[in-house]
Amino acid sequence: MAQVLEFKLPDLGEGLTEAEIVRWLVQVGDVVAIDQPVVEVETAKAMVEVPCPYGGVVTARFGEEGTELPVGAPLLTVAVGAPASGEESEGSGNVLVGYGTSEAPARRRRVRPATPAAPARDSAANGAPRADAPSAERVARPVGTAAGHGTDTPAASEPVRHDGPVPVISPLVRRLARENGLDLRELHGSGPDGLILRADVEYALRAAGSGRTAQPAAPAPREASTPAQTPVRSSAPAAGVRVPLKGVRGAVADKLSRSRREIPDATCWVDADATELMRARAAMNAVGGPKISLLALLARICTAALARFPELNSMVDMEAREVVQLEHVNLGFAAQTERGLVVPVVRDAHARDAESLTAEFARLTEAARAGTLTPADLTGGTFTLNNYGVFGVDGSTPIINHPEAAMLGVGRIIPKPWVHEGELAVRQVVELSLTFDHRVCDGGTAGGFLRHVADCVENPAVLLRTL
Repeated sequence: MAQVLEFKLPDLGEGLTEAEIVRWLVQVGDVVAIDQPVVEVETAKAMVEVPCPYGGVVTARFGEEGTELPVGAPLLTVAVGAPASGEESEGSGNVLVGYGTSEAPARRRRVRPATPAAPARDSAANGAPRADAPSAERVARPVGTAAGHGTDTPAASEPVRHDGPVPVISPLVRRLARENGLDLRELHGSGPDGLILRADVEYALRAAGSGRTAQPAAPAPREASTPAQTPVRSSAPAAGVRVPLKGVRGAVADKLSRSRREIPDATCWVDADATELMRARAAMNAVGGPKISLLALLARICTAALARFPELNSMVDMEAREVVQLEHVNLGFAAQTERGLVVPVVRDAHARDAESLTAEFARLTEAARAGTLTPADLTGGTFTLNNYGVFGVDGSTPIINHPEAAMLGVGRIIPKPWVHEGELAVRQVVELSLTFDHRVCDGGTAGGFLRHVADCVENPAVLLRTL
């Protein structure tokens, strides 16, 4: 006899709590094998194909393409045939982070948010709505508000507040309530055991908004002697195109905002004559073999400068009130893709030569454009190199990639008038800018680092002292 098993969105690692369905790889009724990829999802880190740990027939899918689901929400159900006599049904040995198909210890329950009024689609082959979709009566409402009305009920004249922890798991729900000034302790959740869902918060906000604007009083005629009143700011949302801050864009927004809040950054910059560096690269590529990229040479210069100024290859532990200087240089570099800005990380960049750096930059850039970077490819950086010159600009003030301590920005290299050996000449000039965490060092250290980078750009032979 077939057994229907539910496959939930697994923990994809790196602290990720949700993922967006990009593309379903199977249809209801398809036969799938153990560990066959069934859906492609996009997290804040990367695109990931999720393998199903069960083999059988797909009986239902949960969520359409573009739907965002939290970790632990149902993805699909599979009808699995009865196991052979004397055997226990086993699942996949292919384990994602924090997820296995064998008997696992109890874990914290996560609930998939649902829109109360919209029936869930694609739950079965006939398109019937899911049985677990909450009805309008189950959706939470602010205490003291009757279902479907904006008036207080007699039995709830005084707000009832939760004692102890607020029953909400999703950090997105907490943030939504916090940003709108909503006290979660005044809500009853519609989820299991009173769990507060995103739909509950959105319903409460709509109810509060309708309560303010449902029956506005007619303005009284103002006499000439009546002083002008301060206009009340409308609570209606601003008109315009709304683009959700989710996926890569949302992750970038969160990280840059955190950087600005927590890091007291400062920026210094310098112009450098890159003519000799360009000649050195041309000479390297003229002898045959793999071509050396300019980014690889700049990365090699960065790692040499970090060896002399290790304060900039560090991070701040505010709880311990310590600056942690890191032994390895994991060099991040900014890459623009159709999905947005991502920062892949070259591991142990300090131990690589220019040829190895070129190959790794090419591999990670191609993976970024294809959307196949793994979470490990996008985390663990200790210093970032940002070549914004590819966008045709000369300068910038980079925002530090939290929790790193510094970022080097490189503008375009273009012919400019320059005094060379006492005479005016046309040289290849580049602007270099360094943004650094002022907690890890002072301007003298930052200036020394940037000056060493500029010296190596102007005279690549300086690098020979550190090779």
